Amino acid sequence: MLIERRWNAGKAIILLGPRQVGKTTLLRKVCAEKGDYLFLNADEVEVSINLENANEQRLRQIIGKHTTVFIDEAQRIKNIGLTLKIITDQIPEVRLLVSGSSSLDLASEINEPLTGRKWEYKMFPISWAELVDQVGYLEARKQLETRLIYGMYPDVINNLGDEQEVLSQLSGSYLYKDILQFGNIRKPEILEKLLTALALQLGAEVSFNELSQLLQVDRHTVEQYINLLEKSFIIFRLAPLSRNLRNEINSSRKIYFYDNGIRNAVLKDFKPLELRSDIGALWENFLIQERMKYLEYERKWAKVYFWRTYQQQEIDYIEESDGFFCAWEMKWNPKAKGFFSKTFVEAYHPTHLKVLNRDNFDDFLIT
Repeated sequence: MLIERRWNAGKAIILLGPRQVGKTTLLRKVCAEKGDYLFLNADEVEVSINLENANEQRLRQIIGKHTTVFIDEAQRIKNIGLTLKIITDQIPEVRLLVSGSSSLDLASEINEPLTGRKWEYKMFPISWAELVDQVGYLEARKQLETRLIYGMYPDVINNLGDEQEVLSQLSGSYLYKDILQFGNIRKPEILEKLLTALALQLGAEVSFNELSQLLQVDRHTVEQYINLLEKSFIIFRLAPLSRNLRNEINSSRKIYFYDNGIRNAVLKDFKPLELRSDIGALWENFLIQERMKYLEYERKWAKVYFWRTYQQQEIDYIEESDGFFCAWEMKWNPKAKGFFSKTFVEAYHPTHLKVLNRDNFDDFLIT
């Protein structure tokens, strides 16, 4: 495990990710296996207040004789970056672990104070590789269509038959809690309408100007809300790949959800696949969200894109690593044909081209 490898590295270990994916459970398990530790839950007001703007003396009083400290939901503590800096610099005998359910405030708070003093990781809902490891390959394949509809959150997987109720709760208070608290959202109804619009445009190019007109708010507000949704690990975007070929689209973006279940919960649409018209978009979202987990967990550094020309030539997903390009098309039906434009091949000389369908996608998500 990456965290265990960094256990004695002398830096703070920061774990970010959406709510309800198991960050607290994981870090408490690791801490307990290593021995005695102090758990500080910043959701508790008293804990948060005492850690806010604390000096070295106060922090030593709080920590006592513990050599490992785990601060949970650290984004709730004002000026948390300075507090963490004091611990790492002035109380170096203490091993520090920090979790946050959102990077809204936490990332900006800790980046400068903890420059060179931290290892930062992200944790997402259960990955396809983890599911295969847990239940076995054949059982995971049996669950594939269910995962496309209900997603990969641990509580969803563990509560067979209650998926819709669990997702309803996740996509409500848990989903918006940090955004509403830290994002200065004055009109939550606009946020909900925006999420619905993004869910309906899954896998398609998104225009901020069109969203602005649809929601009857200015473009800046749309961009601000999308930025908040990204920092809360609800959505992420792909930029277009462009090397300034005259016919390439270079100013649009695609937006995906980190979890299919959350996307479908936003639309309140859990119909089985055979009754859906959006299976292609669900398949594309599933593969790309799972690839994001794969890249993060395997510590593979790649720039990610989609590609399209004004002549409607397009490729679903592209990675650039060390100057080399790999490209994938995504088709749910194994009989569907994929096509890689000659324009793209001649411009970028990709080292790998593949059409991913439900029969051959495993290598894309598992080492």
